Amino acid sequence: MRRRRILIALALAVVSGIAAAYLALGYLRRANLVPTPAVASSGTPVAVAARDLAMGTVLDPADVEIIDWPSTKVPLSYASSVDDVVGHGLITAVSTGEPLLTTKLASKEAGGGLPIVIPEGMRAVSVKVDEVIGVAGFVLPGTRVDVLVTLSPSSEPGAAATRVILQKVQTLAAGQTIQRDRDGTPQTVTVITLLVTPDQAQKLTLAATKGRIQLALRNTLDMEEVDTTAIRVGNLIQQADRPVVKKTGRRRVRPQVEVYNGAKRSVTTF
Repeated sequence: MRRRRILIALALAVVSGIAAAYLALGYLRRANLVPTPAVASSGTPVAVAARDLAMGTVLDPADVEIIDWPSTKVPLSYASSVDDVVGHGLITAVSTGEPLLTTKLASKEAGGGLPIVIPEGMRAVSVKVDEVIGVAGFVLPGTRVDVLVTLSPSSEPGAAATRVILQKVQTLAAGQTIQRDRDGTPQTVTVITLLVTPDQAQKLTLAATKGRIQLALRNTLDMEEVDTTAIRVGNLIQQADRPVVKKTGRRRVRPQVEVYNGAKRSVTTF
């Protein structure tokens, strides 16, 4: 009998606890202290890259994937279907899962490859290089270079001169590659394609035809132009023959003479 009473008391305690918890939860919800589960909102279909795509690639259905993008964070200029992007060329490289924005696409009539990445008003000029001129293969697409030319206006040995004619020029392609190597690995190429203005294209063509050009690789973020003057063979010889003055670091002691005229003293330094 006693055991039965204990079981009844425990059962009543459990029921009372559950009822109290239910009432407390209802109160908190009415007071907005416990957030109610959010209803999943439908996303917006956005076309993204199904794999890493190089600049100049003409998109086909296998390159595109449609995903649900949160409606509150839809990127500007997004494409919502595969048909909106297929057949367009990429004017910049994109990574897997990156939205295929219309600002990154060329028109269907433009096709693909190098021509679609040339900005309006600019020109792509290719020059033949060797391993030395191409900075041992480190002049890759996306890097910036200065162009130097060496000319000899006469047959005199000391008349040859070298000068920087173009600065911070962007490299569009190295050989047949318009995509920069991800690891920065040097490549052996015979042709470098540079992005220049029409005036720069004239200078570059004349320099490659009448002289010998050399590329100087620079930091991609270094956009400062440096004012330089031409250096001639005679200048190098004069600098080599110039005597070197060594400084000993000791002060030179100059002779002095003290003259006394009565109580007046004067010092003369020679």
